[in-house]
Amino acid sequence: MAEKELMTDMQKMAGMSTEEYESLNFYKYLCRKIGSEEVVKIRRLTTTMIDMGQTDIFKNITSGSKGEGLYFKSSDFDLMGIDPFFKVYQSEKEAVFDGPFIPLIMNTEETLPCFTQLHLPNYFHFLLPSFKNKWQRTHLGYMFSSENYKLVHLSIYHPKIATMFIIIHGPCVSDTNDAVDIAFCLKCDRWIFQAQPWVSRSRSTWPSPEIIFKIISCGVLFVPIGCKGSVNENLEWRISFSIAEKFLIYSFSHTQLLCYALLKILLKEIVEKHKDLKGLLCSYFLKTLMFWISEETDQNLWKPDNIITCFLSCLQRLLYCVKYSILPHYFIPDNNFFCTRFNVMNKEKLITILKNSNEQGINCFKSSETLQDYPRLSFQIPESFGVIRIIPETFSYFPSIKNMRLLYHFLHSSRTGLSRGLFALHLSNACKFALDASKHCYSSENKHQYLKYKYDLGHLLIGVNSDAVSGWLTLASFFYVHKNYVASLSVVNYTLQKYTDEKFYTVLTTTEDTLNRFQKQELNLMKKEKLYTIYKTLTIFPLQFYYKSSIIPEELRVDVDVDITNNHAKYHPIGFAYFLSFLCYYHRQDITSCRHFLQLLKSTITYPSLQANFDAFTCSPLFCGIAHQLLGETNFARQIFQMCAMFDPDNSTSAASRLQGLI
Repeated sequence: MAEKELMTDMQKMAGMSTEEYESLNFYKYLCRKIGSEEVVKIRRLTTTMIDMGQTDIFKNITSGSKGEGLYFKSSDFDLMGIDPFFKVYQSEKEAVFDGPFIPLIMNTEETLPCFTQLHLPNYFHFLLPSFKNKWQRTHLGYMFSSENYKLVHLSIYHPKIATMFIIIHGPCVSDTNDAVDIAFCLKCDRWIFQAQPWVSRSRSTWPSPEIIFKIISCGVLFVPIGCKGSVNENLEWRISFSIAEKFLIYSFSHTQLLCYALLKILLKEIVEKHKDLKGLLCSYFLKTLMFWISEETDQNLWKPDNIITCFLSCLQRLLYCVKYSILPHYFIPDNNFFCTRFNVMNKEKLITILKNSNEQGINCFKSSETLQDYPRLSFQIPESFGVIRIIPETFSYFPSIKNMRLLYHFLHSSRTGLSRGLFALHLSNACKFALDASKHCYSSENKHQYLKYKYDLGHLLIGVNSDAVSGWLTLASFFYVHKNYVASLSVVNYTLQKYTDEKFYTVLTTTEDTLNRFQKQELNLMKKEKLYTIYKTLTIFPLQFYYKSSIIPEELRVDVDVDITNNHAKYHPIGFAYFLSFLCYYHRQDITSCRHFLQLLKSTITYPSLQANFDAFTCSPLFCGIAHQLLGETNFARQIFQMCAMFDPDNSTSAASRLQGLI
């Protein structure tokens, strides 16, 4: 009773109605669970940095939930790779035939809205044999087969990688764990005529003229999938507006974005609990729905203290669309997604679930995994904790010199402290790999050796700011490779002092419930610090060494050099630190210290987790085997390598090859 009276007093003081007060509390809760405006901004900026810094042949664009700044447990990593060998045109008059790419012409005579065939004009006989099997001759000429295009891209993978990406999922090639979706696509640099009415149609205030101009200047994409059931399905390509949709999502207010996130949670965690409804709706339909609602709605309504009303309006609109089987494509409305989507049974069941959810309001999320704790949580947002979990997996990408120059340029031209902090983090991370990305090599001349050493050392000293531990251990490994064992041991000892209980390892799997009291206390003390300071002080990333790395200890080189397709090794910092100390003392012939660090190394082994999930992160057993082998204790080494190989059927480590060498 006292709590209700207190809430009423607070409402009166704030001049809010009960609905506004509840909406504001719910908004704060969603910021905590899904991401605050700042957190979403940082996620987006991070993926944008990675997208623009690539030097691969295929220009990859991050898409899907993670590209939008929404991280859910069920989210995979969606990439769109733009194929540079082809360029799409609307007509032969526009086509350029003397460029470095193959021109393709759209043909929509026999396709439904949002689909096209791609035809090759007077060019087929000049193609290389490897390209000719992608075409199919029809009465309209040579058509580019979307089905063959996907199969060819799957086949060009090395066999070992192909075993990971063997699932064709719609227009994408997916891995067996459904963690990564890669869609290879083609691009037209101009805004196509089918979508021209979208530019000038009547709307409220969203999207703004500036956003519309950006969208039409980026053109469109074509993904390799045809209209299901079409007689020419294998020859058709779907017109994709992914780049445009990313601009539109980024222009949402945070309230709009959270309503979109709520619809996705409703779909994944409530509707799709019913197996017979799984796949009936998809996130793209919800995104389309949000675009239509946003275009028709006054932007001033999307406010934090109105979020519950906004969400229920979106839910009611979805219910209407399902009931009347109508959801037009946002850019080409002639394509109705729901025209033949439902049968009588699944439609009625879906309507019942949506009606029940609408009647329950936000209480419908009590049965969801993500939001089930809403009623019993306080509404204060621990900003420091929200920020600590935002950097995506791709933060540990392998940069090139070009990436570093871009990062350096944007670091010094950034207008905000937030972007400067992010660019500084990425630059620090890139510097850890600058040694192997550069074209400078050690030569026999003393002067060149000295300059190269200084170049490498300078970059690694910047790299120590990438996180609390792994940058320092990379520096220690550098000293070890250069046989400066005293310096290496000094850096390792310093690093081990930094490996304390308040640090965050494997940040992405950290949740508020798993925080220990030291982490909570430290986060509270640092809540006013900048992102850059928090990350380099509190986070710990795994150690990474790439193919032909010049700073990996020689004793571990086989782990990354044995197969270029398995071009990197990841190690847990604490295990690597103990092993590197062992190696330093081994070369200094201090066997007593060797034994000490071997015992410390063994103390880090947890056999239950090893049995459940043996991978490159579980490095301590392998290190122990190598240590026993160096000490001449072959039987112990053989037993450990046998155990490692048994729990490593995919040969993600060198255990099997090392075992073979002992026989």
